[in-house]
Amino acid sequence: MKKVIISIEGMSCASCAANIEKSLKKVQGVKSASVSLMTNKAVVDTEDFVSEGELRSAVSNAGSYKAASMVFEGSRTNNPEHMHHLKDKKEEHNHSGMIEGDEVFSWKKKMIWSWLITIPIALIMFSERVFGLILFGQNLMTIVLLILSFPVIFIIGFGTLKGGFRSFTSFYFNMDSLIALGTFVAYVTGIFSLFFSIQDYSGISAMIMAFFTTGKYVEENARGRASQEIKKLLELGAKKARILRGKKEIEIPIEDVKIGYILVIKPGEKVPTDGLVVRGESFVDESMVTGESLPVDKLKGSNVIGATINQDGILYVKATKIGKDTFLAHIIDLVENAQSSKIPIQKLADKITSIFVPLILVLAIVTLLGWFLSSEDLSKSIGVAVAVLVIACPCALGLATPTALMVGSGMGAKRGILIRKGEAIQTMKEVKTIIFDKTGTITKGKPEVTDIKSLISEKELLTLSASLEKLSEHPVAKSIVNRANLKSYKKVSGFKVLRGRGVEGKIGEETILIGNRTLMNERQIDVSKIIKFVETFEEEGKTTMIVVRNKKVLGAIAVADSIKEDSVEAIKRLNKDNYRIIMITGDNERTAKAIAKQVGIKEVIANVLPEDKAKRVEEIQKSGMVAFVGDGINDAPALKQSNVGITMGTGTDIAIESGDIVLTNGSLQGVVQAVNLSKATFRKIKQNLFWAFAYNIIAIPVAVAGLLNPVVAEIAMALSSITVVTNANLLRRTRI
Repeated sequence: MKKVIISIEGMSCASCAANIEKSLKKVQGVKSASVSLMTNKAVVDTEDFVSEGELRSAVSNAGSYKAASMVFEGSRTNNPEHMHHLKDKKEEHNHSGMIEGDEVFSWKKKMIWSWLITIPIALIMFSERVFGLILFGQNLMTIVLLILSFPVIFIIGFGTLKGGFRSFTSFYFNMDSLIALGTFVAYVTGIFSLFFSIQDYSGISAMIMAFFTTGKYVEENARGRASQEIKKLLELGAKKARILRGKKEIEIPIEDVKIGYILVIKPGEKVPTDGLVVRGESFVDESMVTGESLPVDKLKGSNVIGATINQDGILYVKATKIGKDTFLAHIIDLVENAQSSKIPIQKLADKITSIFVPLILVLAIVTLLGWFLSSEDLSKSIGVAVAVLVIACPCALGLATPTALMVGSGMGAKRGILIRKGEAIQTMKEVKTIIFDKTGTITKGKPEVTDIKSLISEKELLTLSASLEKLSEHPVAKSIVNRANLKSYKKVSGFKVLRGRGVEGKIGEETILIGNRTLMNERQIDVSKIIKFVETFEEEGKTTMIVVRNKKVLGAIAVADSIKEDSVEAIKRLNKDNYRIIMITGDNERTAKAIAKQVGIKEVIANVLPEDKAKRVEEIQKSGMVAFVGDGINDAPALKQSNVGITMGTGTDIAIESGDIVLTNGSLQGVVQAVNLSKATFRKIKQNLFWAFAYNIIAIPVAVAGLLNPVVAEIAMALSSITVVTNANLLRRTRI
């Protein structure tokens, strides 16, 4: 299987996208095809034997469309020519942006020329209708209107006419079919009026085309605004990199960077690609890719993300990921996939759109015949039929969902919320229960020293403890060493790890013992002086180590997997919104309940093995939709089982494949924002669909009833599409 991304020229409405989709799906070997009017792209999954020519033919067979460029993603990973994924993406988007920019410029030019010619037409018609002035005699005036309207319909509107009339031979109908037929019929009435007693609509045909081009220009502009976030993401990447060759620093293009190169990043410069700090110390602003507002301290051994900005020190970074493997490339892929995906409510709108235009064509013919049979007024009948053709708007229906989805996913990406699957936006509104994994989600996933009770000086206690614990690999030992933060350690001899109980060793002639109460009982050491503190720490779910020198207690150090700074506030907000909150963990019940109490979670499921988490989620799903929030490493089955899986990704270790929504900064506030963003986006989708359906349900019967002038009908049609796209762009004002 291979994935093909096709940039398409010539789409003007949702029906165009539906027609190309249908045509692509007819190609033998095409497993799925999704065409987005918003991105002007098709995403096609095909068997390997499907050729580029077959796909290009399928696009052009659907109407006046052209496959402008084609990228075979399945084959690019092994192709050295395509190693520079971001560069490829940028070129692909630049090409797409050029198409988009050309479309906007083209419609702007058409609009200006249309109105330059149509304004004199409107003045001539106005003088006749309002003042009864026939400037050149009736027949001559009709000829003048026909001559003036000709360039508007047949030159400026040539593309629309060509696409529209081609649809009658291919049976792939679209918006152009309605406009082409409506304007052409209206124009032809002018010719007939010279020979028969029939009203001349030729001037009105030019007005319809002028309003149509105006509507398309405004719509294209608004669509461009809707897609601006992904363009900003693409611009984040560095263009060049400074690398170390021997002792010399040289500057090379970013696409020439290879894994293992040592990059030199000075203050104020962008980090060229993902890597590991090998020398230097600085703060790095990661807000553009993680949404985290505070700069992050980086020192030797820290991971850095490409496109982030170095703040105050020089960093020497070893490149670990390039091209398509970088964090930024993952983000762009996720946003693109979300913007191209179709959620259930959109699939319904697409089905309606696919039969909409043929229905309107039939309705226009029925309306023409009905009016003529009842009134025997051919002029009135043609006018009503033209109004029906030009007021019907599949565009508003087709744009309702993808515009909101595009704006919402772009907003999320800026805040470190990556909507990996568009369906999550629709499903999230039904979720009533949110299950949180404990370690790495509510807590940091790294033990830290939380409390020290010392019977000697705290500095001396930590010096003795860290000197011993430095020789142990246990996470608790590492947390004590980190807390002590010593430049030099005391020499230890006879070091022993007492598995499950603690450590032992000698510093000089003194025997140092560090361990739990079990170890103290074994060695018959009196801990009565600090037992009260030890019991308190243990009740709070903390691992407590007692420090002893020559059988004399010196103090106790409590270690715990500390809670993330914003966990309490996030859980409080979700409780306030009446979600059922459950914490699930493999920890013992006492530790689990202690953590849950601190963050305000009332329901706890403890002692759960990783492989059993999915079963617990399934049980809870019997009472309603469930979202599961985990760190994506051992939580993959539970994330997949849940209705919405939210992955707490952190930096470059992001576990993208497991979740429907990925939070790049690992903050629990991101869960609240993701929930709010999903609700706000779906609310916009519903609003857009309401206006699109309401417009068509009201406007079409009014047109059939003969209560709308064709020009007014076209103005209304243009406004409906503009309203939907503008409403989607208003989503940016929503506070999440």
